[in-house]
Amino acid sequence: MGNPMIQAEGLVKIYKTKETEVLALQGLDLVVEEGELTALIGNSGSGKSTFLNMIGGLDKPSAGSLIVGGKNLFTMSEAELVKYKRETVGFVWQNNARNLLPYLPAIENVMMPMYLSSEKKKREKAMELLEMVGMAHKKNNRLNTLSGGEQQRIAIAIALANSPKLLLADEPTGSVDPSTANYIFDVFRELNKNGQTILIVTHDVTLSKKVQRVVAIRDGKISSERILKEKYTDLVKEVSLDWHTLETQEEFSVVDKAGRVQIPRELLDSLALDDNKLKVELVDGKIILSKPEEKTNETV
Repeated sequence: MGNPMIQAEGLVKIYKTKETEVLALQGLDLVVEEGELTALIGNSGSGKSTFLNMIGGLDKPSAGSLIVGGKNLFTMSEAELVKYKRETVGFVWQNNARNLLPYLPAIENVMMPMYLSSEKKKREKAMELLEMVGMAHKKNNRLNTLSGGEQQRIAIAIALANSPKLLLADEPTGSVDPSTANYIFDVFRELNKNGQTILIVTHDVTLSKKVQRVVAIRDGKISSERILKEKYTDLVKEVSLDWHTLETQEEFSVVDKAGRVQIPRELLDSLALDDNKLKVELVDGKIILSKPEEKTNETV
């Protein structure tokens, strides 16, 4: 670690139709270092898929700066963007049909991206990748003979075919059973141990609680980060633990460059505010947020 793989600064994305404008990202700032395994979470409509598509070169920002692997996506030509998508990023989709060609066997699927590269030992490398994801024994199987989890593991091998600097995964465990989800996560962990930078979008509570760093997006901005507590670092493969109930991470609110902080809705609701104002005080080195005291009518 040490060098930024993803540098997003003031990232804005506006989608326009004839009637309306939708602000999907509202000045998002994020840095992901080389060698990190990071999860991205957020409610539907929060902007996480928009952000992932931008990193993957599938969408362009309306404003701001986005640099991935030292390449500025905001200023790329179409030819440079094609080269970027071919060499810098690998994408694992939740929908396996976007990764796999159903009429080809698994090994041919993994070899397919290599035909666009200078890789000479295509079949040999494809077998190495299939072994890495535990699917070498299914190398000659086609899509209709594989389970959803098996297809997803082959999809990971395909995404790695051209040795991308950054692996992007959009809900990689969203359509598989818990046992297969654990296996897929173990594959990601092993890849990460070998230096692969990985960014995962997920709703999987178990998976997100095992990741070293979890970044939450709310209303198109980074709202908070959760960091895995040290005592759980060596227990992520322990399937007997109830990861749904364990508090494995510490959560931190993120302060943007303008000094703004997003306060979780449940905390604001607990204050039962009468309007949109909070009392802010610095007490013994701590910032205290509280409901303003009710004003009393005084007769002068």
